[in-house]
Amino acid sequence: MRQGVDIVGLIVAAGRGERAGGGVPKQYRTIGGKAVLAHAHDALAAHPAVGRVVTVIGAGQEADYAQALAGRDAPAPVIGGATRRDSVIAGLAAIGHADMVLIHDAARPFLPHAVIDRLIAALEDAPGAVPVLAVPDTLARGDTELGDAVDRTGLHRIQTPQAFHYDAIRAAHGAWDDGVEATDDAQVARAAGHAVALVQGDARLDKLTRAEDFEAAERWLAASMVTATGMGFDVHRLVSGAPLWLGGINMPHDKGLSGHSDADVALHALTDALLGTIGDGDIGSHFPPGDPQWHGADSATFLTHAAALIAARGGRIDHVDLTIICEAPKIGPHRDAMRSRIAGLLRLPERRISIKATTTERLGFTGRGEGIAAQAIATVRIPEEL
Repeated sequence: MRQGVDIVGLIVAAGRGERAGGGVPKQYRTIGGKAVLAHAHDALAAHPAVGRVVTVIGAGQEADYAQALAGRDAPAPVIGGATRRDSVIAGLAAIGHADMVLIHDAARPFLPHAVIDRLIAALEDAPGAVPVLAVPDTLARGDTELGDAVDRTGLHRIQTPQAFHYDAIRAAHGAWDDGVEATDDAQVARAAGHAVALVQGDARLDKLTRAEDFEAAERWLAASMVTATGMGFDVHRLVSGAPLWLGGINMPHDKGLSGHSDADVALHALTDALLGTIGDGDIGSHFPPGDPQWHGADSATFLTHAAALIAARGGRIDHVDLTIICEAPKIGPHRDAMRSRIAGLLRLPERRISIKATTTERLGFTGRGEGIAAQAIATVRIPEEL
C-alpha cells in the first residue's frame, strides 16, 4: 500500500440487538469486561494503516457510546437512521473525504489485523473487497421436510469489514433504489457496476447474534489471554517549599518532591510498570519532561493514560503492587487513602491494590532523607495479537 493513503474505519453500531439478551443493545454488552463496540473500535484504531475511526449509533445511545469508549480518543458518534443502509450513508457523509473506507459491523468484535491487511491490499486492484469463509456444511432446501441438496461450489459466507474506495461506495449508495433494502454494502457496490474482490476471512469474525454466541466469545477470549508483568522504579528529590504528592494524595510533610510534574514518585513507578506490561516505552516517552505542558501536571493523568492504553489493547489489570522507600513521612497512616485513590484511578477493587513501605535503615539518599524512591509491579492479562 502506497504511503499517504487516507483509510477510515466506519463502524455501524446503530442496531438494537435484542435477540442477544442482556438488557442492552448487543454492541454495548461486555465480553471480558469490555464492550463489544470497544473491541471492534480498538481493533480498527490499532491498525497502523487506519487513520481514524467513525462510529454510527442509534438515537438515544449517546450515553452507552460514551461509557463503552471511555478513555479513548474517539470522536463524537454519528446518529444513524432507520435501516442499516441509512446508518452507513450517514457515516459516509460524516467522513467527508477519504481514499478508502472499511465498513464494519460492531457485532463482529474480534477483527484480526491480517484481515485488514488483505482487504487493503485487494483495493490496489479493485474498487471493493470483502472477507469470506467457505461453507463447510451440507446445504439443503426444505421447510418441515428435507429437500434437495444445494451445490456449495462457489458459495461463501460474507463477513465485515467490507472495504471500498470511498468515492465509489458513496456514489453507489446514492444510486441505490431506496425502495429495496440492501443486505450489505458489497451488494450496493456490485449494483453500481463495481467489482468486489474476495479475500480470506476469519472464523473469529463471526457475528454475535444470540446469547450463546456471547458465551462462546467469553470462552474464546479467556483462552486467548496471556499474563504480562511490568516493573517500574522512580526516584525524586525532597525539597523545601513544595507540596508532597505521593500515591495520588497530598500528604502533610515539611518537604515535597521536586520534578517537572507534581513528582509523585509512587504514581510514576506504577505508570512505568503498567507501560511495561504492553511494551510501550516509559513515562518519559509519553510525557517528555522537556515539554512545558506537563510542568506541574497531576501524575494521575499519567497513570490513567497507561491504563487506557492497556484497555485499548483489550487488556485487563489484575493487580498492582507498590513499595515506597523513605525514612519520612510515615506511610502507614495514609496507606488506605492511597489505595482508595489508586483503585479509583485504575477502576479496580481496592483488594487488587497493594501498598507497602520500607526504609533503607538510614543508608543511602533515602536513608538521609534526601529523597523518596518507589518500585512497582503490575500484572495484566492481554489477549494474544489478533
